[in-house]
Amino acid sequence: MRKDECFYLGKIAKKFSFKGEVLCYLDTDEPEMYQNLESVFVQMNRNLVPFFIEQSSLHKDKFLRVKFEEVDSEAEAENLLGSELYLPLTLLPQLEGNQFYYHEIIGFKVVDQRLGDIGTIHSIIENTAQPLFEIFKGEKQILIPMIDDFIVEVNRSKKEITMNTPVGLVDLYLE
Repeated sequence: MRKDECFYLGKIAKKFSFKGEVLCYLDTDEPEMYQNLESVFVQMNRNLVPFFIEQSSLHKDKFLRVKFEEVDSEAEAENLLGSELYLPLTLLPQLEGNQFYYHEIIGFKVVDQRLGDIGTIHSIIENTAQPLFEIFKGEKQILIPMIDDFIVEVNRSKKEITMNTPVGLVDLYLE
């Protein structure tokens, strides 16, 4: 399985017991959706390695307590700490309307109701207080905060997002 065929689920945060159990931080709004997984892909040395789950249960808000097959000691669990967890994209539930997954909209054209075509989504920048659409119009980079009120429509069949941005926000980049 290749990483571009998967989505990031979370990471192995800490050991839980001397029997090799770990706590996995789940980067999701609905952790309960992932409490009965049979397996996950664990990133090890840039490769995704399948790990089968003997048992798991939700732990506090965003953690999943996991016992992997063939991980039976603290030392074996220690080797997994900090590793990222992935699942195949096919396991993501389909979103509808103006909801979307970040990976899903890369390459979508962005049309502003006032300005028309303002470019193509190149990436989503998440390391800011508010996630940003990174859009390129030719060589020009345009950054637009990912705010629900700006998004008018997500048209998956046309691979297009219609937005209504405040006057001056996009104009600033296009001058």
